[in-house]
Amino acid sequence: VSAFSQPLTPPDAIKNPYEMTTHSHTRVDNYYWMRLSDEQKSAKTYDEHTQEVVDYINLENEYTQKSLAHTNKFQDDLFNEIVGRIKKDDETVPYLKNDYYYYSRYEKEKEYAIYCRKKGSLDAPEEIVLDGNVLAKGYDYFAVGGMSVSPDNNWLAYGIDILSRRFYTIYFKNLSTGNILEQTIPNTTGSTAWANDNKTIFYTSKNITTLLSERIYRHKIGSDPAKAVLVYKEDDIEYYIGVNRSKSGKYIIIWSSSTLVNDYHILSADNPDGDFVNFTPRGTEHEYSIVHYGDKFYIVSNWKAANNRLMETSEDATDMSNWEEIIPHRNDVHLLGIEIFDNHLVLNERKDGLRSLRVINQASGKDRYINFRENAYTAWISTNREFNTNILRYGYS
Repeated sequence: VSAFSQPLTPPDAIKNPYEMTTHSHTRVDNYYWMRLSDEQKSAKTYDEHTQEVVDYINLENEYTQKSLAHTNKFQDDLFNEIVGRIKKDDETVPYLKNDYYYYSRYEKEKEYAIYCRKKGSLDAPEEIVLDGNVLAKGYDYFAVGGMSVSPDNNWLAYGIDILSRRFYTIYFKNLSTGNILEQTIPNTTGSTAWANDNKTIFYTSKNITTLLSERIYRHKIGSDPAKAVLVYKEDDIEYYIGVNRSKSGKYIIIWSSSTLVNDYHILSADNPDGDFVNFTPRGTEHEYSIVHYGDKFYIVSNWKAANNRLMETSEDATDMSNWEEIIPHRNDVHLLGIEIFDNHLVLNERKDGLRSLRVINQASGKDRYINFRENAYTAWISTNREFNTNILRYGYS
């Protein structure tokens, strides 16, 4: 006599039709009732609606576990094999920024990175800037993003996401005392740009419905975040926006980017309460990037140049009519990007399918290519946060 187990029956979610109309088109979502607000997702206790959704999800999880029960040993073996390939006490390569070497490291049996720095030398005592393992306690999900240190090395701005929706709350930590301010800024991308007064930051907020980044605000640490000043709003939903500090430390740059168009607004980092100025009027099908150096900007532009060309303009006259060509368009060479230092300009180019790194001396104008002595390889510009250095960090394979 053979005994057969009863076939598993998957849970059947309740259908509750909900009509949504967008662009004059109406569609019906039978499971709209399962949607939870951010407040419901992060609440310590469940309300009636949340409990109903969670109960159903638990039924699905139970069904999945029973359906895959025969693979449990294989799952364990696969997990252990993957984990066994991970170096549990790994550490990133340090990079130099403003007289500090920054790096992150992991400790065995801990899930999150510990962010550290050393002043002046890699032999200096370690300072723990942020310990993800401490901050993550009590959360089912945790991610750190957008860490940024003030120009005087005293303040850390960082973002934390505890919902896995890429909505980061910005926190401020005094690196001298270790104190974290009570004032926080929710619903952001997590990234910040510091002005040179070491107390003003610019950040990007996100629309809680569309998830798009659409507003840039100015905030002074220690003040009420609700009183942050709106400095830029993107009205075109095809564009993503953000804000960063130029590598030279002289400008705050707001960028807007769509599939085929880039746009920038700039402000002196010494004048954070001033008004942003459009770099050049937004065009159509014009992709370009800007890098500040000395009293000018370098521009990598595809305007009438499918493979890009390098141009420059005075920081006081950034309209496109003032741009001057430095390296013209070349049919056989694609200019991929540039990296700037106080004495050198580095170009990342591609020719005949191979990437190359071209180093130009700013004073003499002389250039040279890094010789990789290989017939087939790839090379790229890596993390170079420090402006005043003669060391280039690049990747090669």
